[in-house]
Amino acid sequence: MTQNIYDDAGFFQNYSQLPRSQRGLDGAPEWPALRALLPSLAGASVLDLGCGFGWFCRFVAGEGAAETVGVDVSERMLARAMAETSAGSVRYEQADLESYQPPVERFDLVYSSLAFHYLVDLPAVFGRVAQALKPGGRLVFSVEHPIMTAPRHQTWGEDQSGLPVWPVGAYLQEGRRVTDWLAEGVVKQHRTLASYLNQLIGLGLSLRHVEEWGPTPEQVAAEPDWARERERPAFLLIAAEKP
Repeated sequence: MTQNIYDDAGFFQNYSQLPRSQRGLDGAPEWPALRALLPSLAGASVLDLGCGFGWFCRFVAGEGAAETVGVDVSERMLARAMAETSAGSVRYEQADLESYQPPVERFDLVYSSLAFHYLVDLPAVFGRVAQALKPGGRLVFSVEHPIMTAPRHQTWGEDQSGLPVWPVGAYLQEGRRVTDWLAEGVVKQHRTLASYLNQLIGLGLSLRHVEEWGPTPEQVAAEPDWARERERPAFLLIAAEKP
């Protein structure tokens, strides 16, 4: 079972203070790049894996999606999602993504934001996602970039110039990583960029876009503190399509 860190009271309180928790999609700097990967949403059937507070579910409902299902393991996250969602086309389910079985050939879009790097058996999850997509359906997701998940002991610091120093990790050694982020002992799963791509290719999905995301110069101009984020990609964004 996936570690349900989001139902830890301390973690949940700290997570709720992040810009993306308070401002929703507009508080996520990678959102414009992710949005550009989405197919037409009018009349679409959408599955959001790791839906959190339901920001994306409400967005696609507003864009005219006919059906949206948001799935998350966290009771706390879903409680807020349900409280803030009024659209009748949206429903939420509490489930562990490691074992969740969506209906076969039901969805035009399967979306996931920063959830898959918590999952141990991602090949099995990708397999069920591929089955859940209609022919021509699209998978769009983001994860922490592998360069971020690689370090075996994620202790962050700064050098004398004030720039961040990222710990060296065994990039090619995939598997469990434990880090202190908003709470102690957060478990994530490191896998290489090649693993993400080859798992999708092996399922017969066609890659449509791969982006190693970092803030644009325009974003840095608006948010100067983000300048250091251009030192390495923070997120990996992928879009794939079922033939």
